[in-house]
Amino acid sequence: MKKKSILIFTIMSIASASFAENKDLKEQSANPLLQPWTGPYNGIPAFDKVKEEYFIPAFEAAFAEKKAELQKIASNKEAPDFKNTIEAMEKAGATLNRVRAIYDIWSSNLNTPTMTAIQEKIEPLIAAFNDEIVQNKPLFLRIEKVCNDTVGKKYSVEQHQLLKRYYNDFVLAGAKLSDADKAKVAVINSRLATLFTQFSKNQLADENEKFIEIKNESEMAGLPADLKSAYAKNAKERGKSTWTIANTRSAVEPFLTFANNRELRKQVWTMFINRGDNGDANDNNKIIPEILKLRYERAKLMGFATFAHQKLSDKMAKTPEATMKLMESVWPAAIARVKEEVADMQKIADKENAGIKIEPWDYRYYAEKVRKEKYDLDQNEVKQYLQLEKLREGMFFVAGELFNLSFTQVHDVPVFHPDVTVYKVEDKTTHKLKGIWYFDPYARTGKRSGAWMTAYREQEKLSGNVTTIVSNNCNYIKGSGNDPVLISWDDATTLFHEFGHALHGLCSDVTYPTISGTNVARDYVEFPSQVLERWLPTATVLQKYAMHYKTGHPLPQSLLEKLNNASKFNQGFETTEYLSSALVDMKIHLAGDKVTDPDQFEKETLAALNMPSEIVMRHRLPQFGHIFSSDGYAAGYYSYLWSDVISADATEAFTEAGGLYDKNIANKLYRNVFSVGASIDESTGYRNFRGHDPDVKALMRSRGFPDK
Repeated sequence: MKKKSILIFTIMSIASASFAENKDLKEQSANPLLQPWTGPYNGIPAFDKVKEEYFIPAFEAAFAEKKAELQKIASNKEAPDFKNTIEAMEKAGATLNRVRAIYDIWSSNLNTPTMTAIQEKIEPLIAAFNDEIVQNKPLFLRIEKVCNDTVGKKYSVEQHQLLKRYYNDFVLAGAKLSDADKAKVAVINSRLATLFTQFSKNQLADENEKFIEIKNESEMAGLPADLKSAYAKNAKERGKSTWTIANTRSAVEPFLTFANNRELRKQVWTMFINRGDNGDANDNNKIIPEILKLRYERAKLMGFATFAHQKLSDKMAKTPEATMKLMESVWPAAIARVKEEVADMQKIADKENAGIKIEPWDYRYYAEKVRKEKYDLDQNEVKQYLQLEKLREGMFFVAGELFNLSFTQVHDVPVFHPDVTVYKVEDKTTHKLKGIWYFDPYARTGKRSGAWMTAYREQEKLSGNVTTIVSNNCNYIKGSGNDPVLISWDDATTLFHEFGHALHGLCSDVTYPTISGTNVARDYVEFPSQVLERWLPTATVLQKYAMHYKTGHPLPQSLLEKLNNASKFNQGFETTEYLSSALVDMKIHLAGDKVTDPDQFEKETLAALNMPSEIVMRHRLPQFGHIFSSDGYAAGYYSYLWSDVISADATEAFTEAGGLYDKNIANKLYRNVFSVGASIDESTGYRNFRGHDPDVKALMRSRGFPDK
């Protein structure tokens, strides 16, 4: 153990040598990353003082501080008890938590070549430091002693949950292994940290560097004016005088939906689905097999059949077999619906004498034509009412109706980018501060793709009444000048989804940070976000906050009825696109170390599943950051479906009571789900809310599939 700790800090010192010469870092106290967060709202991050060169020295000091705190706990001569061991560990590492929070913001939102180089040095060191903690035998023995010595102790349910979390986390990380096997795990984790960083670096490079330039405006026929404007703005940022389609989902999917030029649709689609798979310096196919092999080796050391078995051992699903049963029960209905959808598209293409067979780059385009024909619904017409800022107000309204929260923009808080706005969140009745919400909605170079929620600080009561700080980060295309930003229906759904995660953090009311907010089982964490999506289509939101960007008129009743009539439209595509990724994720991790060619595995697995040729996975393996940029969602992408079963069932609790704004059901949802974090077992919490376990038939009904 001592050799490892010496090695860690020797490497850290070498890594930071070039930075140590910086005149701004004459002493550690000059590094703002190491300072407590001060100012209003229980303290806020000093984003205006952050510089990239501060990160490595800050980590060096924060590691040393936490190491000393944990060593003090491990060497305590007093008999281990909940307070001097578990609660002491909860309080340890405050500086490191702050440093890590800001580091994650910079690496996800403001990545530069310098920041990437810092990540490449830091990530293996973080992995090594985490291994040193879980492999600290005296520390683990104290945790184990407290867990075993519960007879006669008056622990609360929350304390029991925290004990279980600590014990399981340490055991699953290798705390009970032999010294030799612990050393092997440490080597594996260090290498994985490097590979994860490289995978993300390659994916971001493809998204930042590749684009399609369009020089003739006639080739953009079919695109709405706001999209043309956004593509022109992107071109200007790249030093072009025409239009460019960036290699990001927010830029590509609207183009595939509206562009009449089929050849250009194919080019844009091909660029996007080949991220990380171009046989160049950014290709991820060589990285994936090594990640899989290392995960398998680590799982075997821990006594599990595969990484998937290890990963699910402490989740709601418990086993890969349980997840496969759920996914395979939905899959036949999904691909059957795809055949119906494709047939409808082909009829329109034939009627137009297009002379084509529907291909993946045609799906979104012809789906819109079918939507128009079947439901007289034009998504571009709907988009004119979907102003980003108005929808944000609609989210605040829903938060107020469900959870009695108010959001007020504040201007006394530094931000990490000019696009970011900040809001204080309070209880509407008592005006008690619940937390701070940062909103970072727009795409930019150096920002990872997609949309996400982050907790900069967890809510807790152990160290006083500490309120949370959360953010939502998206990649919507920013318009030109002062034009309102219009987003698609899918993007609006994503907006509400991510806000659901934020509300899960903001509503938290527990004692201990480790089990606060969104720190629940991975296959439960998507439930609060997915259930919040259900409020977007309500008349209450749309007729008040969906305002035409030119006339200011609210979305008319006739258009609302069309939206409701088409609510289950295209569910074959939506379900199959997602579920194919979830199935491949689980199958590739059940394959152990056998996969040497990810492209071949993907192709053969999809063929065995009878994957419709007109659709590709939502995330192909070479760009599947959910499962290859960290262990986070690896063998866990199924969790969106698992959670949606719960969200569909929960929605029926509202409809059975009379509607989605029923105060009694909303209060039960708050008390048993949104406010409790993991302070109670997730299944127990849901049963307390619903009165029974979630029913998969609710999911089938919500998607318009047969529920038999």
